[in-house]
Amino acid sequence: MKKTNINRMNRREFLRRTAALVTAPTILPASALGLNGTVAPSNRIVFGCIGIGNRARHVMPSFLAQTDIVFAAVSDCREDRLKSAKEIMDAHYGNKDCRMYSDFRELLAQQDIDAVFIATGDRWHTTASIYAARAGKDIYSEKPVSMTISEGRSLVEACRRYNAIFQAGTQRRSAGSYRFAAGMVRQGKVGRVHTVEMQVWTGPTIPYDRPAVVPKGWDYDTWLGPVQWHPFVPKRVEGGNWNYFWDMGDGPIIGMGCHYTDQMQWALGRDHTGPVEFEGQCTWPDPIKFMSETPVTGEVRCRYGDGIVGVMYQRKAFADRYIRYVGDEGWIQVDDHTDVVTAEPKSILNLRAVAGSSWINAGDHVRNLLDSIRSRRPTICHPEAAHRAQTICQAMNIGLRLGRKLRWDPEKERFDLEEANQMRQREPRAPWYI
Repeated sequence: MKKTNINRMNRREFLRRTAALVTAPTILPASALGLNGTVAPSNRIVFGCIGIGNRARHVMPSFLAQTDIVFAAVSDCREDRLKSAKEIMDAHYGNKDCRMYSDFRELLAQQDIDAVFIATGDRWHTTASIYAARAGKDIYSEKPVSMTISEGRSLVEACRRYNAIFQAGTQRRSAGSYRFAAGMVRQGKVGRVHTVEMQVWTGPTIPYDRPAVVPKGWDYDTWLGPVQWHPFVPKRVEGGNWNYFWDMGDGPIIGMGCHYTDQMQWALGRDHTGPVEFEGQCTWPDPIKFMSETPVTGEVRCRYGDGIVGVMYQRKAFADRYIRYVGDEGWIQVDDHTDVVTAEPKSILNLRAVAGSSWINAGDHVRNLLDSIRSRRPTICHPEAAHRAQTICQAMNIGLRLGRKLRWDPEKERFDLEEANQMRQREPRAPWYI
């Protein structure tokens, strides 16, 4: 389904096409005509999926539940994942039509593809998104949307330049619990908010491992992508361990913290700006014993120009994640693991009229993307909002790595320390320049 079909088909043209179908002598199934609650194939949004790992398989049911889209192609640099993804798509649609591409650029070159779902490793998100925008595709990209501040700004500019609709995979903006908490903050139910607490988990320590032969069917060079080349080390790349190296994932503050900074920005109405100061401390893996690089525990504070403070804790277990808004008249908290909302005073909870979906089901977030593709209006987590939330996490990590308090100008997007400014970007490996 091409964007021009969405925007330019008026009621007369729609009726003409429908009449032509209905009066045709060939007997067609109701689904082909868009009858009985179905969507005609000609009006479906055609998707491709880039990256078919664990995250893609978790979110994919939320896409496949939408009746007005169809997945026509999949791409992955691992042969096993590529083949199993095709099997999933073919089984869902009851045919053998899903196309496979080991090079995502070949998928983007397909003229019938309208949009892409990007669920690669973190290092690929910005590059793949910008390539997609240049190819005229709309985009749903998993978080984090960028690995550096410079990458994030490039993403915003590319989506604007190529008129690409972009949805960041921070699906908590579409979850009932988080929407309720943000609404209570905006309505002043906890008074004036002065602190936002956010908690991610204690980072692991990964022992050193030796280089090994790359598994058969794994295009390791493409898997690395923009990251500078290093040998295939199993404990570095497998089981999600890549999350805990600066070039690959940047740790829990980036990978999970962006969900909470996104909520903080959204609830406080700061989607086009950010804090002005960062300061924190952390503990690091012992470099003699461990090869992982990102913090094990930590606490980082950011402060907005009006004095509101955001505190990111990295501590405790994975199941202990939460965000809490603290005001001068009470607080409200969403427990991320259970999706339970608590508050003080407790009477705030009586104001929740509709439960809404959990963040575990991204269906509402996907629906928001599809509606935006049709209307060409920004999504609920558009590129600028996603970039600003991600910048907070990136600035936190830069401050921890330098061991310095940093001042930040959210308008110029520069630090008060040149060494920190140099860390806003990094050189991608050829040919993956953006």
